[in-house]
Amino acid sequence: MIVRIMGEGQIDIAEADLDVLNALDSELEAAIAAGDEESFRSRLHDLLDKVRHVGKALPDDSLEPSELILPPADASMDEVREMLGNEGLIPG
Repeated sequence: MIVRIMGEGQIDIAEADLDVLNALDSELEAAIAAGDEESFRSRLHDLLDKVRHVGKALPDDSLEPSELILPPADASMDEVREMLGNEGLIPG
């Protein structure tokens, strides 16, 4: 699965890593629902760090279509809330 982190580029994520990413996504959604800015910031960074860790960065000139778009690390809670679908940032 090709994921784009806004402002950073594309990362190839193995399907096997989606469960752990979905768990982090659920924690991020809970922080947003609670309006907890500190928890939100921590969970967003946890999610993006895990994507970077488990994924393989694609070359900058890669033209692969992105299946998921993730917000940048400095995104606001409102910006991320707008990006959330029915299944969070990472569909399960």
